Amino acid sequence: MSDKKGYGLATLCVQAGWNPKKGEPRVLPIVQSTTFRYETSEQMARLFDLADSGYFYTRLQNPTNDAVAAKITALEGGVAGMLTSSGQAANFYAVLNLCEAGDHIISSSAIYGGTYNLFSVTMKKMGIECTFVDPDASEEELAAAFRPNTKVLFGETISNPGVQVLDIEKFAKVAHEHGVPLIVDNTFATPVNCRPFEWGADIVTHSTTKYMDGHATSVGGAIIDSGNFDWEKHAERYPGLTQPDESYHGLAYSKAFGKGAFITKATAQLMRDLGSIPSPHNAFLLNLGVETLHLRVPRHCENAQKVAEWLELHPKVSWVHYPGLKNDKYHALAEKYLPNGSCGVIAFGLKGTREDAIEAIDKLKFIAIVTHVADARSCVLHPASHTHRQLTDEQLREAGIPVELVRLSVGIEDASDIIADLEQALA
Repeated sequence: MSDKKGYGLATLCVQAGWNPKKGEPRVLPIVQSTTFRYETSEQMARLFDLADSGYFYTRLQNPTNDAVAAKITALEGGVAGMLTSSGQAANFYAVLNLCEAGDHIISSSAIYGGTYNLFSVTMKKMGIECTFVDPDASEEELAAAFRPNTKVLFGETISNPGVQVLDIEKFAKVAHEHGVPLIVDNTFATPVNCRPFEWGADIVTHSTTKYMDGHATSVGGAIIDSGNFDWEKHAERYPGLTQPDESYHGLAYSKAFGKGAFITKATAQLMRDLGSIPSPHNAFLLNLGVETLHLRVPRHCENAQKVAEWLELHPKVSWVHYPGLKNDKYHALAEKYLPNGSCGVIAFGLKGTREDAIEAIDKLKFIAIVTHVADARSCVLHPASHTHRQLTDEQLREAGIPVELVRLSVGIEDASDIIADLEQALA
């Protein structure tokens, strides 16, 4: 798979984003400066008018951050992208960029607990209401959730932690029939295994904290725009993009920036006012992770496949959710959208109670209990007791998270050692 310029994903992982000229550093430099000097007031004024492109304050743009955003944009096949300080900030900005008080969004119910809470509690306080739908709902059931004030349809390529695969084409078709964009969180699949724009998604988000960083060093997020959604065609629904922004010299983003409108607005408006920027140092570390993304992701998938097959046969395991398993509910969708592998995350249930699950994971040796996933190191979590403990049992069921569910993030160690650690803990 390659982007429009003909480069393969492996080449883009290593080469995209930073193109040094004569005498410049070969490695992306850390531009650790809050601000940038200019020689005249006119030069600065043109930057603030968005008449010229350039750097004046790192809260809005920074050369290190922009190079890494450009790399991820190339990997996803988009037209513009931006980094944020976390995956939560990325999802918040991507949705808020299109919504205001009185608006409505629709989301798959099978999403990360933090995103579920963002939509159901925090954004509700801001006057933005969310309807959650079963990701397996029919087109008719999805369509029934739409209202005249619906602005966004949202889902995760592979859900966290249930490892359900989203039918991206179905979601995109229904979204576009109702004149709204589809936002897909592609964190677990990464562009190595799936590029949602090729299946009709309009905007992609990432928690770069996960596989992209890959080493649990830096929290971060990214938003990538495909440039495919026609804001002008739906100008009445998206006045924030198509009408003059009085907070920015009366600029109309869709008219001034065309396919760059969405990311320009998110930067000039949301990042300006809310300021969830990554430090240039974190962007530098993220770039190092992305350089090996195409090597690590296949190993995560290869190891996870072996572990999932082993768990499936274990007498103390009641069920295993992993799209690579032939009898998995989402295997057919995985073969369509994720033919090269899904991810390194497995969800499985242990026979017994919630307490039995906790006791088992407490006995693991090098597989660590951490609030993290998609690290080079194997790690484990009991969502009902940890990340999703704010949800009721009913909300847990709605989000596809049974109380006995264990989320195992398979790392890139020796697969036989990972299985041996699980074996002694379950013995």
